[in-house]
Amino acid sequence: MASSTQGTSNPQADETQPGALEAGRAGAAPPSLLSNLRSLPPNYKWGAGAALVVIIMVVCLAIWGTGMEYPTTVSRTSVDTTGGASIELERTIRQETGSAIDAAVRWLTVEGSWLFDGISTAIIYALVYIENFLKLIPWPAMVVALTLLAFAMGRWSLAAFTALALLYIGFMDLWENAIDTIALMVVAVGVAMSIGLPLGVLGARNRMADNLMRPILDGMQTMPSFVYLLPGILFFGLGKPAGIFATIIYAVPPVIRLTNLGIRQVSAETVEAARSFGASPMQVLTKVQIPMALPTIMAGINQTTMMALAMVTIASMVAAGGLGDNVLRALQKNESGNGAIAGLAIVFLAIVIDRLTQSAARSRQESMGVG
Repeated sequence: MASSTQGTSNPQADETQPGALEAGRAGAAPPSLLSNLRSLPPNYKWGAGAALVVIIMVVCLAIWGTGMEYPTTVSRTSVDTTGGASIELERTIRQETGSAIDAAVRWLTVEGSWLFDGISTAIIYALVYIENFLKLIPWPAMVVALTLLAFAMGRWSLAAFTALALLYIGFMDLWENAIDTIALMVVAVGVAMSIGLPLGVLGARNRMADNLMRPILDGMQTMPSFVYLLPGILFFGLGKPAGIFATIIYAVPPVIRLTNLGIRQVSAETVEAARSFGASPMQVLTKVQIPMALPTIMAGINQTTMMALAMVTIASMVAAGGLGDNVLRALQKNESGNGAIAGLAIVFLAIVIDRLTQSAARSRQESMGVG
């Protein structure tokens, strides 16, 4: 009985099935040219591309020769001279674009002067208070305090290196400039963290925001560091606010990227378990995702701190002061000895800060039981 049932077929279904197939074939869109090109074997694709390049090269050489240039001229103007002759002046795309950018910057500088002046005043006040506080502490107390801190957070070797590094900076008469550099770093890193941590969280929780920030961060990290000095000078003029502004732009990408990465690396099972217990989105973020992502976030803060120190040194070119000023003066006067002394001071300061921040991150991770 079962075999007869299985062997029988539905004639109506058999009759309608070919019609449905024909209708589906008739309604299907023909393959596009792009899909046909994608379906070609890789060798054919490379061959077609090479043939296209050869055709373009032959045509260009036949028409314009080997001296072909980009068509950058957008306008030509004839100007009469005193001798009765005329000179033809050309305007290129680069000149027009540069003029438009200059006009926009002038407008922004004039219209936003109240904002830039306010930011500059706040930065100067913060730097002055931090510098005065640090300079009130006698240098022996500072050396002993940082040495004990290094010993508590690391090993005796870190404590010994910290003490020797600070004594080197002091005996080389670079203590005041080192304090200026530390004050610049504190302000720049503080602002960079206040900007970078929320943006990293936003990028981890919102795909659109992450897609918008990713190309911007790529450009910020590939741009030469000297370029960041230009907007600082345009908006704030020469001085420490311009150096702080350039340092923030240069140092903020690592903390954004690594905060985003750390939160995304938290397992979905852990997040789902927290939600199943009734945790709100804010509780999931603050009590689950951020604590588990803390090692990665601390690595981002460490990288931001190191990049801030590097940029603060370069910012001496816009009169930001600090240890970079000693290096800049040595370069201007061709004093290799003074340049080497100041450079070593910057290196020692960077190593001490790097080891202390790494030890702080490690101890925080161990106390929370992460990893």
